[in-house]
Amino acid sequence: MHSYSLSHLQQLEAESIFIFREVASQLERPVLLFSGGKDSIVMVHLARKAFFPAKIPFPILHIDTGHNFPETLTFRDNLAEEYQVKLLVRYVQDSIDQGRAVEETGINASRNRLQSVTLLDALEELQVDAAFGGARRDEEKARAKERIFSHRDEFGQWNPKNQRPELWSLYNGRKNVGEQFRVFPISNWTEMDIWQYIALENIQLPPIYYSHQRSVVNRNGVLLAESEFLTLQANEVYEERTIRYRTLGDMTCTGAVESDADTIEKIIQEVASSRITERGGRADDKRSETAMEDRKKEGYF
Repeated sequence: MHSYSLSHLQQLEAESIFIFREVASQLERPVLLFSGGKDSIVMVHLARKAFFPAKIPFPILHIDTGHNFPETLTFRDNLAEEYQVKLLVRYVQDSIDQGRAVEETGINASRNRLQSVTLLDALEELQVDAAFGGARRDEEKARAKERIFSHRDEFGQWNPKNQRPELWSLYNGRKNVGEQFRVFPISNWTEMDIWQYIALENIQLPPIYYSHQRSVVNRNGVLLAESEFLTLQANEVYEERTIRYRTLGDMTCTGAVESDADTIEKIIQEVASSRITERGGRADDKRSETAMEDRKKEGYF
């Protein structure tokens, strides 16, 4: 009789696949929230594995702020075609035009917080009862409080004191009419796990995750890419630097890191030696000590 043990990455993959299948069995109208970042790309890959050889049985939903990196949008469209998955896009600009959200003003204006309005409207329109998110517990202290099945009330809002125990990997999908779940299949993964899995599975990513030349401005220690959405202050100038991105969001608030890591192997080495958190370059997380938790309570991813 042969003994067989799963590697660390195989255990994480098996857990994520189990979570995808649990949602498909317990809930009726799930969607996968897609940002174009590495975590949501890994989730699409895992979802395909969970239901192969059938197609992924739910759509992917992208909340488009209008301030995305062009490379992200190109990759999103190509991925949907490659994986033969239905792509749904809802636009923050529509929420602004309808008076549902108010555009921020000022030098550090961002549409990041406005995503919550567009997202909640989309989930209600589509009658979604479970939305898969790519949050991981190691990313940020508010996300460390999340359950894998994260209960949301009839307004789509999160109450950290009203979450359910998940002993022995038992997930409770019971809900009242109008309530929903955010489900996090890669909650127990770390940034290093994600990169090692990407290397193992040869998963393709947007090119801006790899080292490249880009015109950026240093704003309070955050390297922001040149774009039509960014207004320079009087003492600021753009300069060419060799950079890459560890996390993707809006061009107005996603900081780059200086790096010559142009391969997966080099990125893994860089992540292993870094003393800065993955979201350390996100200007939107620096607005207050509880910025992420406040957004989550409003209905953010």
